[in-house]
Amino acid sequence: MSDTDGIETADIDGSEQSTARYVVTNADADTAVLRDIDSGQVHTLADNPGIEVGDVLDATLAPEPPLEIADRIVAVDERRHVRRHESEEPPTAHEREIAADQAVGELTRRERAGMGEIHVITVPPAETADAVQDVLDDDGTLERAARMDDVVRVEVRSDSETGTISVRYLP
Repeated sequence: MSDTDGIETADIDGSEQSTARYVVTNADADTAVLRDIDSGQVHTLADNPGIEVGDVLDATLAPEPPLEIADRIVAVDERRHVRRHESEEPPTAHEREIAADQAVGELTRRERAGMGEIHVITVPPAETADAVQDVLDDDGTLERAARMDDVVRVEVRSDSETGTISVRYLP
């Protein structure tokens, strides 16, 4: 899904442009912070052209003259928003089976039927709620979703009795 409407781009000519896939990690009315999902490089924008936290952009950035200490979006090829949320649903039977076969602190990744992935994490049962919040707040969760084309939702399910957390990357 591509939504490039509403993002103001600049006409900047120069060889310092960088094209990559970025996630928006912080945004307010005046500025935004993007992270390149491949290099990890952080880019602060000189202004906010209409993007929000959770957006994934295939875009070209260039330094903002004259000081070139901040960047500006020059072009956006694709835009999607990844929503992260906690589900009231428990992990599936398959996810619970995976968790039963792994030790506390382990993570198992599985391809999801169709598109996306499922990550099953086992934590101490008393720490389940905190671990779920950590997964939801972690920029790494957003970056993993950004690497998977067509993923627009990250659903976190948990079972506090067993310490099972499933992170579902969904189209």
